[in-house]
Amino acid sequence: MADRRDPWLDEGVTPVVRPYALTRGRTEPEGEHLHLTSVVQALVEPAEVSSGEPECLLLLTLCRSPAVVVDLASDAGLPLGVTRVLLGDLRHRGMISVSREPSPNAVADLQVIQEVLDGLRSL
Repeated sequence: MADRRDPWLDEGVTPVVRPYALTRGRTEPEGEHLHLTSVVQALVEPAEVSSGEPECLLLLTLCRSPAVVVDLASDAGLPLGVTRVLLGDLRHRGMISVSREPSPNAVADLQVIQEVLDGLRSL
């Protein structure tokens, strides 16, 4: 039985995969750069994909509804750089669409963030 304090094992006792292994050492996405506020939407259902990396399938699941790149990284629990590379792969394969225009919800979120910053400054 594996020692649960082993830094190479997570709670599920599976090997930890380093971020560069998920991207095969790549640090930049294919094609145009993905901005933090780029809006991503899946063009295919994850169930339609016969095989693939679990992380890519997770990202497809998370962006069934339009989602911002930075939110996808957070929700998937992946580093932002890894998320950008994997989304670039999905875009290259025609599985997602990417728009640089923020959704109305993203604009509202930016307004809320600005109000919070203003409130913190006033303290």
